[in-house]
Amino acid sequence: MLKKDDQVTIEIEDIGTDGAGIGKADGYTLFVKDAVIGDIIKAKVIKAKKTYGYARLMEIITPSKDRVEPVCPVARQCGGCQIQQMSYSAQLKYKQKLVRDNLARIGGITDCEVLPVIGMENPFNYRNKAQYPVGRNKDGKVVIGFYAGRTHSIVDYTKCAIGAPENAQILEKIRTFINENNISVYDEQSHKGLIRHILIRTGKHTGQIMVCLIINGKTLPHADKLVDCLKDISGMSSIMININKERTNVILGSECSVIWGNSYIEDSICGIMFRISPLSFFQVNPVQTEKLYSKALEYAELTGNETVWDLYCGIGTISLLMATKARKVYGVEIVPQAIEDAKNNALRNSLNNAEFFVGKAEEVVPRIYDEDMKKAENEPVDSKESSGLSDSASFESVMRINPDVVVVDPPRKGCDETLLDTIVKMNPKRIVYVSCDSATLARDLKYLAANGYEIARVQPVDQFAHTVHVESVCLLSKVQK
Repeated sequence: MLKKDDQVTIEIEDIGTDGAGIGKADGYTLFVKDAVIGDIIKAKVIKAKKTYGYARLMEIITPSKDRVEPVCPVARQCGGCQIQQMSYSAQLKYKQKLVRDNLARIGGITDCEVLPVIGMENPFNYRNKAQYPVGRNKDGKVVIGFYAGRTHSIVDYTKCAIGAPENAQILEKIRTFINENNISVYDEQSHKGLIRHILIRTGKHTGQIMVCLIINGKTLPHADKLVDCLKDISGMSSIMININKERTNVILGSECSVIWGNSYIEDSICGIMFRISPLSFFQVNPVQTEKLYSKALEYAELTGNETVWDLYCGIGTISLLMATKARKVYGVEIVPQAIEDAKNNALRNSLNNAEFFVGKAEEVVPRIYDEDMKKAENEPVDSKESSGLSDSASFESVMRINPDVVVVDPPRKGCDETLLDTIVKMNPKRIVYVSCDSATLARDLKYLAANGYEIARVQPVDQFAHTVHVESVCLLSKVQK
C-alpha cells in the first residue's frame, strides 16, 4: 500500500465525477486532479486511504491525445474549471458517459437512450452571471477573483475565460474605487470589513449589465464615486448593493437597494423577455439554455389544449415558454421574489394562461392536489362541454389534478419523494425532467420507472463547458396498460 509523499508513475485510465483522473499503481487506485485519460504521469501521494488515495500531478511524462493547453493561466489553481485541460470534444464524450454511468449505477437504468451531448460552438465567455469574492492577500493588497479549489483562498485574477469579456474592466474599476476611497474589504475570520463579493449579470441578447456589491453593512461609502466610474461602461443599466451581515458562506443576503439605474436587467430566452434581479435564478448560459428549453418544449409535445405543471419554476422561464403552446400552465417556486418576477414576466409577454404559486413544490403540489380532489369529488366534471363549466373553478380543479404534462427542474438535490408520489397520482401522459445533476436524476427516474413511467430518452446539454457539470432533459411517458 502506498503512503503519503510516495511518488509513482501511472497511466490515467478513467475520470471521476469531480474531474480528477483515475489511475492505478500496483492495483491501488489514485485520484489525480488535472490529469486526463491517456496521460502517463508522475504523481505524489497527498492522502492515502486503505484502498484508494489522492495524488498531486507532478510531471506529465506522455500527454494524452485529448490533452490541451488551458486557455486560462490560473486554471489549475482556480476551482471554477475542473477540466479545461481536456479537449472540448473529449469533454462532451466524458459528460455523456457520466450521465449514462450514473443512470446505470444509481438508477439501474440501462435500456434508455442517452443521446450525444449538445455542445457549444464557442465554449468560452458564455457565463452571464459571475460572483467574485473580494479580500486582501498577506501583503494587504486587494484581491478579486475566484476561490482556489476546495478552499476560501482567493486567486487574484479578473480575466475569466468563461465569464463575460467586459467583467475584467468592471472589476478593475471597482478595485481602483476600493483603493482610492479606502473602502474596507471582508475578512472571513474576523467577520469584519465591508465589501464581500461583486456580482455581475449580463444580458446576452440585450447587452444590459448589472453590478451588485454584496456588503457587510447597511451603506456603501462614496457610492456616488462608484457610480461615476461605472455608469459610462457600454450597457451599464443597474448598480446596486446587497446587504449580507451574516457569518455565512451564502453569498447574497435578502435585501437589495439601487444606487443607480434600474433594479433589474432584461434578457430573452426563445423570444420571451425576462426581468432579472440580483436574487433571480436565471440560467447562466443563455445560448445553451435556449437549446435545453427548446428540447424540453419538444418533449412536452404541446398542441394548445394541454394543462402543464412547471415545478421549481424560478422566474417562469420554462413556464412561459410552455404557455406559448399550452392551454394553461401552473408554476411553483419557493422564492417569493422569483414568483413576483414570474407574474410580471407573464404580463410583459402578454401571456395570461400562466398561474404561479409560492412555496416548496413538495408542500404546495400535494396540498393543491388534495384540495382539488375534494372539489372534483363534490362537483364532478366529465368534459369541457359539460354544464358549461369550461371556465369554472371545478373544471380547473379537474384539470390541475389530471395534467397532460408535468415539468420538473429541481435543484441539485433532485425531487422530494413526496412530490414524486403526487406526480404519479396526477397521472400525466408525459413528464419532462430537466436536471443539473445526473446522480439525483438517476435516483428520481428509478422511482418514476417503478411507478408506471417509461424513460423514453435522455438528452444531455453542455451548459457549463470546462466544468464537470452537465444538464440533461429527460422524457418519460406513461406506460399504457
